[in-house]
Amino acid sequence: MFGRKRKLKKEFDEQLRSLMLETKEEWENAREIERYVNDYDQEIIAHRKIAESKHFYLFKEAKVRRLGRD
Repeated sequence: MFGRKRKLKKEFDEQLRSLMLETKEEWENAREIERYVNDYDQEIIAHRKIAESKHFYLFKEAKVRRLGRD
């Protein structure tokens, strides 16, 4: 029984890691776009803030799961 739980935890931890990498890349891309846009565009700023929020939400979840301490 415990072997199955460990396998599931490991599987979901890997999914969380890959999702964190994706959201970090999305956030960095949004920051670059915002940096190169000359006009003050609310939609671009909102996209960056959403991407940032997603990434930090996943970061907090990884901290709760103690993801880096396996």
